[in-house]
Amino acid sequence: MFASFQVCAQQYGRELFNARWQFHLGHLPGAEAPGFNDATWRTVNVPHDYSIEGDFNRHLPSCNSYLPGGIGWYRKSFVVPTTQAGKKVLIQFDGVYKNSEVWINGHYLGKRPSGYVAFEYDLTPWIRIGEKNTIAVKTDHEDLTDSGWYTGSGIYRNVFLVYRSPVHIKSGGLFVHTPEVSYTKALVTASVTVQNENTTGDTVVVITSLLNAAGETVATNRQQIFLPEKSDRLLHTTLPVSSPQLWSVDTPYLYTLRTTVSSHGKITDQQEVRTGIRQLRFDASRGFFLNGKSTKLKGVCMVHDAGVLGSAVPRSVWESRLRTLKEMGCNAIRACHNPHATEFLDVCDEQGFLVIAEAFDEWAYPKTKWIDGWNHTQKVKNGYSKYFPEWGTRDLQDQVLRDRNHPSVIMWSIGNEIDFPNDPYSHPSLDSFANPQTFARYQSANPDASGMKALAEKLAAVVRALDTTRPVTSGLASAYMSTEVGYAGVLDVTGYNYQENLYGPHHKKHPGQILYGSETGHRYEYWKAVTDNDYVMGQFLWTGFEYLGESFKWPQRHNPFGIIDLGGFFKTEAYFRQSIWSDKPMAWIGAWDTTVTEPTQYYLWDHHNALPHWNWMPDKMIRISGFTNCESMELFLNGQSLGIQQMSSFPDHVITWYVPYKKGQLKAIARNGTKVMAEYELNTAGAPAKLRAIVEQPVLKANQQDVASLAVYVEDDKNRWVYLSENKLTVNVTGPVKLLGLENANANDTSRYAGNSHHAFRGRIKVYVQALGKPGQARVTISSPGLKTAVVPLIIQ
Repeated sequence: MFASFQVCAQQYGRELFNARWQFHLGHLPGAEAPGFNDATWRTVNVPHDYSIEGDFNRHLPSCNSYLPGGIGWYRKSFVVPTTQAGKKVLIQFDGVYKNSEVWINGHYLGKRPSGYVAFEYDLTPWIRIGEKNTIAVKTDHEDLTDSGWYTGSGIYRNVFLVYRSPVHIKSGGLFVHTPEVSYTKALVTASVTVQNENTTGDTVVVITSLLNAAGETVATNRQQIFLPEKSDRLLHTTLPVSSPQLWSVDTPYLYTLRTTVSSHGKITDQQEVRTGIRQLRFDASRGFFLNGKSTKLKGVCMVHDAGVLGSAVPRSVWESRLRTLKEMGCNAIRACHNPHATEFLDVCDEQGFLVIAEAFDEWAYPKTKWIDGWNHTQKVKNGYSKYFPEWGTRDLQDQVLRDRNHPSVIMWSIGNEIDFPNDPYSHPSLDSFANPQTFARYQSANPDASGMKALAEKLAAVVRALDTTRPVTSGLASAYMSTEVGYAGVLDVTGYNYQENLYGPHHKKHPGQILYGSETGHRYEYWKAVTDNDYVMGQFLWTGFEYLGESFKWPQRHNPFGIIDLGGFFKTEAYFRQSIWSDKPMAWIGAWDTTVTEPTQYYLWDHHNALPHWNWMPDKMIRISGFTNCESMELFLNGQSLGIQQMSSFPDHVITWYVPYKKGQLKAIARNGTKVMAEYELNTAGAPAKLRAIVEQPVLKANQQDVASLAVYVEDDKNRWVYLSENKLTVNVTGPVKLLGLENANANDTSRYAGNSHHAFRGRIKVYVQALGKPGQARVTISSPGLKTAVVPLIIQ
């Protein structure tokens, strides 16, 4: 089974294999040979993304964020100790982008086209016990129009080396679920496939135990079986649990299922998988229920990069990003549009997110990829479709087998916008006036959309053969066309992308269809379509965070649709979303010069035009937008009340004032009745004078993995944030750490990501610092000419 090396799951004889790979960028014939001289290659730790190390280049495709790819070579030498003699030796990759080819001691093991799916190879026949062994990996990402968004390149996820006894749990052979759940009792069912690769039969003892968060055993089962030679057997175990702690979005309690295999009194294999006891229910009339409680999905779509870190995103960065989503009131994530890293799902388990795990962005036919800017002029048809006929089933199987034990995963999505009208599929139904996408008309030269049904049936069958505890879904771009051709009917739950106007008519016409907004814009009316209709399960905004790729015309390096920026800072729209999603009382105000034309370039993804600063021209008429989840808001300018407004008077959920600008303090107080619930203020800032750094994780583990995220702000001499500053900042580190990168989230900054200096944007920047492999004290120094330096101590232990 593929699982995270951290706290999620443990596998007997499995060790992290990330450190000290040799790396070379470019073609190099013969580099797979054991004796090849790699002494001049760069030493890197994986996960490693070599695309993010390159220069932004306007002549490269915008779909891949104007960043390079190319051929990458990785080599690593290691010794298998003699104590492991008699065991199998395997290597497991959690994700390599892409077209990876692997050799052990010069022997070719195979190729995996997908850059997102976990896979393993058996090294045993070619391993030399007690001697030097060399593994070589070649990645090929020369085709930069293979995706609509940034993918990254290289061994960008974790690698593991596994020593496996002949009697063991089969890879992907452990599955845990909870068929009966209540607050007084529950049943935990575990299915485990035990394999005997010996040439003789063996009597095997399998003990399955459920441990609570304190490590105490709450239920256990023992089975003794005889396994003939070269055979495997599927065992089922049901463990009753009294007064279970249920997993939910608010209290994501995790148990550990420990499965131990023994032969002749000795442990031959042991796997630990974290699990949550929870019940899912999907109702066509009433929506989604978690543990019997009606729950609206307050979701965002997320792709897998993190700006300056590219696609090699450390676990602690995912922890930080998901905490930010929780603060906003988010409870669900659509993992777009391919399998995400195991540790991402681990964090979703821990923090209580409901996840749609998506497999594909295209099937048998390619979709449009933009070259000179999203929806501009130059485009090609290209992508994963060239591999789908041979690899689609296998890739989907491997995703489900790897991820089906995560309690956070609630649905399997077999595709995103496979049915986008005329890109590639078409159908006469597009000419119907009932079709809301009236811009798309039937084009007979395109593939017939009727063919989607058979492919969907095949993929849904793959999922259901491995997991019947979760429904199959898909994000439909044309729910009308897909319903007409039978594709939608294959799905257990139907996702609607940007088609809120179809919710009512389709629910009336197809009352048994379970539906939700699988991808939506940001407007309040789209959320009202969820809250006003019990049968709509929820929505998933495009997107939670800004992301690389799907870029507009040069020099815009990344897509700005996200409501949280690439550095993980709230944008205006995140505060608005917090005001309608979060239960924690909040207040926020932003300002806009009414003489300035308001941008609406993002259409469905328009953000509210309100800026979090109070520096304007004297007496300018400024519109103040107030966001709150309280009943009323009162506004004060320099201590003088400008009146109380009731939220019920504003159907767009934005309280508005028009105020002639005067420097000083603008303050909002939100109340329920007469009780003050939240406050927020804007202050006129002076000239930049100092830097302030806030560190999220000041103590790191000396494991070459842990990352500290520092939010750095430019402030004036009275500690006020200078939102309009763009000072150039330089970061230096000392001690057992390294600087991973700086992210200013400026979409038009095409300077090279690598390096320790960048300009602030909106008066701030995010700094990532990673622990090395030894303990000690470290210091991060952030400086800028003319500003007081910020120094942050870190402890590495």
